[in-house]
Amino acid sequence: MPGSEEYVVTGNGAGMRLDVFVSGTEPGLSRSYVQKLIGRGLVTVNGAEVKPNHRLRDGDRVAVTVPPPVELELQPESIPLDVYYEDADLIVVNKPRGMVVHPAEGNYTGTLVNALLYHCRDLSGINGILRPGIVHRIDKETSGLLMAAKNDLIHEGLAEQLKEHTVTRGYVALAHGLLAHNRGTVDAPIGRDPSDRQRMAVNFRSGKRAVTRYRVLDRKNNFTLLDLRLETGRMHQIRVHMSYIGHPLAGDNRYGPARPQFELAGQFLHAYLLGFIHPGTGEYLEFRAPLPDELQEILVQKVGMYFSHLH
Repeated sequence: MPGSEEYVVTGNGAGMRLDVFVSGTEPGLSRSYVQKLIGRGLVTVNGAEVKPNHRLRDGDRVAVTVPPPVELELQPESIPLDVYYEDADLIVVNKPRGMVVHPAEGNYTGTLVNALLYHCRDLSGINGILRPGIVHRIDKETSGLLMAAKNDLIHEGLAEQLKEHTVTRGYVALAHGLLAHNRGTVDAPIGRDPSDRQRMAVNFRSGKRAVTRYRVLDRKNNFTLLDLRLETGRMHQIRVHMSYIGHPLAGDNRYGPARPQFELAGQFLHAYLLGFIHPGTGEYLEFRAPLPDELQEILVQKVGMYFSHLH
């Protein structure tokens, strides 16, 4: 519930992680939500801001402030869109790096959904108020092609193709290290990282099947340029799989090396290819988006490669 409370740590609370203690003490607060409150400075220990994994001691005073719920009413925003295809049923856009796909805590404006609401007026309602029209997502710092549905019937048809793994999705990525084989498949289940719920990881105990196929395009200066195809669509799938096989993506500050070879705001990953059957017409549609200028410059200046297009 919204408001402020203070707790004194006693008994079994001593030695517990802060986020575990608060989520077990405050009814209705998930551990992930508590971690967000801690990150915003709304949970303190003895008046000081600490990390979620801070171990509590007997007698510590834990102050918790839960803000009132935000009234959610998505506003259409006049944000330019790079439209690759549009008709009365659906739209395909090339999302820029740095844009969030749909609103969530901390990002209620400036998202792709806000832009689509202004541009399209009507979007499917299957995914609720925060994700109208959104059939699939890509990460904030990943650029590239996305499809959105304007009505529920089309949305269901596109979602079914994703479920059946018949949608063609191709990515170009720059990975650390030199991959030994020109082609390969990573087949490893992905789930929450047991040691860090904010991350995904290869998890053979509780993860869901995830398959990524890759093809080497170029190797140079201890980097490999890759064409990747998704058979499944797990959260952060490419980033997790590439890190798992020892070749994390350049610029990936979550799954990449602690000391990257050069600075890049977000992972070097671009969804260049999208193909699917139009649920309304039965026609197969396929689109390709060139590498953003920012990534092309990184490729040329830092690695000595050049990417033109993929066939």
